[in-house]
Amino acid sequence: MLVDIDHITELIPQRPPFVMIHTLSHHDGVKTATTFRVMAGNLFLQDGVLAPTALVENIAQTAAAAAGYQAKQSGEKVKIGFIGAIKNLQVFGEAREGDLLETETIQVQSVFNVSIVEGKVFCRGKLLASGEIKIFLQPES
Repeated sequence: MLVDIDHITELIPQRPPFVMIHTLSHHDGVKTATTFRVMAGNLFLQDGVLAPTALVENIAQTAAAAAGYQAKQSGEKVKIGFIGAIKNLQVFGEAREGDLLETETIQVQSVFNVSIVEGKVFCRGKLLASGEIKIFLQPES
């Protein structure tokens, strides 16, 4: 594990209760992997089922963790990112309270302050969601 739950917010701009990743388990510059345990009280839980929008946010925060980790490794400031577009999103299943989500992103392209990542969310070894997200990083002022 590269970054645990106690330090994950050092890599991403989100703060509780909007944090949708708990650990950064892998990052090699192209592929990034995170985990997230769906806990009681999560804002995206509805009748014990995690809303599909949470899966998109989970992918986006995995991409943010990659950018934040790279920034910290380079001694730079962690930038704030915004979802610019979502493409080919497919949801194949649902996550429930107590489930452990394992998410991976692959950096497809990065030009200036824009990144495109392909993301996949797994639960108990099964693919829950996949899609492509375009992320804009706020330039430093």
